[in-house]
Amino acid sequence: MLNINKKLDGEKLAVVLEGRLDTTTSPNLESELRASLDGIKELVFDFKDLAYISSAGLRVLLSAQKIMNKQGSMKICNVNSDIMEIFDVTGFVDILDIEQ
Repeated sequence: MLNINKKLDGEKLAVVLEGRLDTTTSPNLESELRASLDGIKELVFDFKDLAYISSAGLRVLLSAQKIMNKQGSMKICNVNSDIMEIFDVTGFVDILDIEQ
């Protein structure tokens, strides 16, 4: 299960994820982002309450990063040690802007 809470502030969008970002839930996030990123210059993901991320979830982050590379910036904050380890192992620490 994944809860997606979006907070829009002008050209900044904060996306707070709670639960598990996996094969089942990542299409939800993908469609939410697709509907929300027009005109956004700053995208911030808050992973404080994200318990798990799978390769499907990583793929969604990667596609969001590609979009934001063209129109602004994207960062991820409040990453717990389990998810940070996944980012380390997959090399995503080198691709994503992660703020701890």
